[in-house]
Amino acid sequence: MSKHGFVTFCDNNNYAKGALVLARSLRHVGTSADLVCLITNKVSDEMRSQLDVAFDKLVTVDIIDSKDAANLALLKRPELGVTLTKLHVWKLTQYEKMVFCDADMVVVRPIDDLFQRPELSAVADCGWPSCFNTGLFVFCPSLDTYAKLLAHAESFGSFDGGDQGLFNAYFSDWSTADINRILPFGYNVHAAATYTYAPAYKHYANEVRVVHFLGATKPWSSRHAPAASSFGHFWSVWWQFYTEQYSAEDCFAPVFTPSNCAEQAAAQQHQQQPEWLHQDTVEAAERRWLENVPDYMNKDNFDKIQAHIDNEINKDTFY
Repeated sequence: MSKHGFVTFCDNNNYAKGALVLARSLRHVGTSADLVCLITNKVSDEMRSQLDVAFDKLVTVDIIDSKDAANLALLKRPELGVTLTKLHVWKLTQYEKMVFCDADMVVVRPIDDLFQRPELSAVADCGWPSCFNTGLFVFCPSLDTYAKLLAHAESFGSFDGGDQGLFNAYFSDWSTADINRILPFGYNVHAAATYTYAPAYKHYANEVRVVHFLGATKPWSSRHAPAASSFGHFWSVWWQFYTEQYSAEDCFAPVFTPSNCAEQAAAQQHQQQPEWLHQDTVEAAERRWLENVPDYMNKDNFDKIQAHIDNEINKDTFY
């Protein structure tokens, strides 16, 4: 048994599809670690057999549900209560160190270097950067830590009703104790509603290692990326792994072209949309910003925002 392992969790057939892609992508980039998948009885026998091929070990676990309807309602994601089931990963004590990855992730570059990081290492969450995003984190399995996390959950609950609130409360010194625990954004890349995202995304493209399909809409629910998504190309990458239409021979072959991935995504989503979607309105644009999904590849991109700012400044300049 390897001392290192990657672990994920799926509690239904849809997330099992994501777990399959995650495993295949990890194999594709040449990981030497074991692959482990936590599953529940909601996963069908057919999906279980596919997972058994993709992973080194399947572990059946019981659901841990926060049943915190009030806080989950603030997230508008009532289904996330069951993510507390992630607690079971600390019981995998046959491993010295593990990396947890959500099943809605795809790995596009090697990440075995994460095993050199201490517990609890993770990427800052874009919604509240003093917190870490629990889609990917480095940890050390321990029955003692498992018991303490469970006790904390029973005594204090979770401030968001899911695993992220609980883990951030327990590992409350994550952002202050050790800079090595704060991972670069490339290990957990997702769309962020900030004006700097588009140019930064282009600049740091070579550092993208793990893509995280956050939100209610997942690649397995549609072959095409949603409108205003920056992940049009990565959506296609996910489907390449799901349908096994990729080259498995060269483990280190890039599965996307960093220099033009943003342009490819924009072109692809434009082709997929009906014409009426291209007729943007002020109301639609405002709604996207309020929902944290700006169309920063098109209407809301950096150049257009900068041009608007320059225009407003020039209008108010007097000589």
